[in-house]
Amino acid sequence: MSGSRLSPARERRTPLIVLTWTWVGVPLAWGAWELVRKAAQLFTG
Repeated sequence: MSGSRLSPARERRTPLIVLTWTWVGVPLAWGAWELVRKAAQLFTG
């Protein structure tokens, strides 16, 4: 094999996939962080 080049169709979709994961991942990470903060407050007073 001469390399791991992506097909043109996959190259076009890559920015969309990155945007989609960012769109989902940022709120998910924020929610997880807030959950940890609130749980810590609950158990530490």
